[in-house]
Amino acid sequence: MTTDRPILSRLWEHPIVVMAVVLVAATGIALVTGMPIHRITQIAVYTLYAGGVNFLIGYVGLVPFGASFFFGCASYALAIGGAMIGGNEITGLVIALVFSLLLALVVGAVILRRRGLYFSLLTLACSQIAFEIAFKWTSVTGGENGLQNVERPLFPHALPFHLFSLVVVLGTCWLMWRLAHAPFGRLMQAIRDNEQRVSSLGFDTYRTKLIALIVAGGVIGVAGGLMSLLLQGVYANNLSWQHAGDPVLMAALGGVHHFLGPLWGAIIFITLEDRLSAFTENWWLFFAPIIIAFALLSNEGVQGIFQRMIGRNRWTLTRAAIPPRPADIAPFVSAHVKQQHDSSPILTIRNVSKRFGSIVTQDDVSLEVSRVGLHSLIGPNGAGKTTLFNLLTGVHKIDAGSLLFEGKPIQHLAPYKRARLGMSRSFQILSVFPNLTAFDNVRIAVQAAQQQWGGYWQDAYDDKAATARVWSLLGAVGLADRAGESCAALAHGEKRLLEIAMSLATDAKLLLLDEPLAGLAESDRKVVGDLIQRLAKSHAVLLIEHDIDRVLAMSDRITVLHQGRLIADGKPSEVAGHPEVIAAYLGTAHGKALSSPRAERREIPKIGAATAPLLRVEGVRAGYGGSTVLDGLDLTVQPGEVVALLGRNGVGKTTSLRAITGTLPLAAGRITFDGKEIGGLRPDEINRAGISLVPEGRRLFPNLTVEENLKLAARRGGASQEEICDLFPKLRGLMRQRAENLSGGERQMVAISRALMVPSRLILLDEPFEGLAPAVVQEVREAVAKLTTRASLVIVEHHAESVLAMADRAYVLVNGKVAFSGDAQTLAADTALQERLLGITKAGDLLPEAEKAV
Repeated sequence: MTTDRPILSRLWEHPIVVMAVVLVAATGIALVTGMPIHRITQIAVYTLYAGGVNFLIGYVGLVPFGASFFFGCASYALAIGGAMIGGNEITGLVIALVFSLLLALVVGAVILRRRGLYFSLLTLACSQIAFEIAFKWTSVTGGENGLQNVERPLFPHALPFHLFSLVVVLGTCWLMWRLAHAPFGRLMQAIRDNEQRVSSLGFDTYRTKLIALIVAGGVIGVAGGLMSLLLQGVYANNLSWQHAGDPVLMAALGGVHHFLGPLWGAIIFITLEDRLSAFTENWWLFFAPIIIAFALLSNEGVQGIFQRMIGRNRWTLTRAAIPPRPADIAPFVSAHVKQQHDSSPILTIRNVSKRFGSIVTQDDVSLEVSRVGLHSLIGPNGAGKTTLFNLLTGVHKIDAGSLLFEGKPIQHLAPYKRARLGMSRSFQILSVFPNLTAFDNVRIAVQAAQQQWGGYWQDAYDDKAATARVWSLLGAVGLADRAGESCAALAHGEKRLLEIAMSLATDAKLLLLDEPLAGLAESDRKVVGDLIQRLAKSHAVLLIEHDIDRVLAMSDRITVLHQGRLIADGKPSEVAGHPEVIAAYLGTAHGKALSSPRAERREIPKIGAATAPLLRVEGVRAGYGGSTVLDGLDLTVQPGEVVALLGRNGVGKTTSLRAITGTLPLAAGRITFDGKEIGGLRPDEINRAGISLVPEGRRLFPNLTVEENLKLAARRGGASQEEICDLFPKLRGLMRQRAENLSGGERQMVAISRALMVPSRLILLDEPFEGLAPAVVQEVREAVAKLTTRASLVIVEHHAESVLAMADRAYVLVNGKVAFSGDAQTLAADTALQERLLGITKAGDLLPEAEKAV
């Protein structure tokens, strides 16, 4: 969606206009019905109070249980300051604002050193400390009786003060809305989604969160000042723990991911409190079930219910529109200028060592990276490649040695400072901003390239140069048509392309690319491969990749790691024939034709025989957020059969598996398993019926050990731990290792093993060979072949050659529909058909360069 819509339509959808209409209408109703006008004033003030809290929750992901600290302290500041220096309502609010800003600065500098629950508890502790001081420091705060007779010289009567309050509330909310759309506001939302990724782009996340807390503290302080003026007094109970959660509750009732959520929450809270307290002193006994009902009906509050009713099930913290797509997208050109005459290395690694407990990931590694060229870092899974990237970028600290970037030591610098020097990276495990659009994901990275660490007023989309740059980057990776989609709705391969665009956007001197081709279809691999080669002509590129044929064809230099040691370093021709490299990484099967496991399995009943299909998918339509991804999908799986599900990125392969496993509801069609319809069952019921999923990205529980991951899935009739270790002998020695410390290949073994712990008759494997070293691919392929004696398999894999060799039948999806259905070997032999449906170049296209390297 773009911004090209009628002005009146956009104006009516503006949340400040809606808020003004609601509050003015409520004012009119109160005047007509005789309701006390101060009740509407209270709703307005609490809207601002909850809005300030939601500024932290919705935009930054910080939950302040003790926001009453700023609210109550600002009230006392207005009352005490006004009594000391005089003035009126406006000067009083200025006092409350300035005091709250300073208080947030001092307190935030301390409590933001902690995250998550600890931050929330620290704010609550501050509020309770302030309550104790206010309650007992009688000479200053009035103690239990509070401070009375706060003067309102400009607006002594209720109605004028009410109108004054509405102006202040609406004006302050407009400022928050404006800030949310400025570069700083977009940055806050990125931190909410993925703080580590923001830091890797060069932003100081601590500073950003501190400024956000100061802004929220100022907004809450203004609300506290208004409440003091409304009551014409200040009382300590506003600081107590009993009321500390009120603004969080209001924000949650209305919807924390919606700008108008605090308005609806305040209306519900104040109205119910007023009506129920008039009925009984124990009004919370009735209020609590209402809150529970709201939570069960919608985890997005009242606004979320409304969004679903009108068919726009999305967050409304910002406008949905993105800048209009230009008629002609300018080709991507790197802004980095090649340094022609500097022969010194851009990166020097000297005698670096790192260990995690007894596991050694780097053992006296020394390496230099030239200022220009493609330098590939390869090695078996678990060799320490990604860990080396983490050491370079500051995610982990080295135990010994030194890191020099352009001759200067960087081992003691924070991650964001290293990024600002000119070092950018992509991640092995996808690291994007899932709740932002594809456009905003790249725009955040472009903002980092412009060194725009703040930006508090101008709309981020008004920066024409940045916008043009974003479109160029999206066009370079083929995502221009998906720019307005939420990142969460993109396919895995599209997210990988998006992350590559983010890495390129920084215009860094050194690009650290961690398996950028993993999960991409062959057509996209070619595009990205060509892009990397172009960049290597003007940049230093350090690449981790397991597509060994492409690595040999593309690289200027290759370094090989094994068990934390550097075992080979040199030109591709030197490294490819190195005996240690062949033994540790390439494996003896590299370069040989893939063997088919079909002869080892029992005979598969032919389609049309008496045996009924194990799985039947008929006319299935499904998608995300109102969009259609699967459009009439039909497929069958016979007992004991291996089915390959192929297609380019974004055509619906993973979506098909989600529909089968019940994690994505069907819009139409039916799915039957063993003759029983499962389309309406929960995912756990489908799993217990006999369908297991090995998900893309493995999705292990990182803080649990391998053994604990397996035991969580284990059920009677599934494989035993001993059988798992026979299938994957390497896991026998890893049972007590935490999953987060495993390599990609080891994680894949655990993910497959976890599916076997369930008595499954159908196993769905989503990209089982993604990101694996050649030798490990062969090991996993052999294990998968053995699975065919246990269950039917559906394999989603971008590398068609890998899966067609072991499949009985194949389906190829195009735009959510089946474009090919038939014998796998027929498809494997028809290269023209593969080229048309999958974009796969002939297998020999890469061989000349790879053979030259060897």
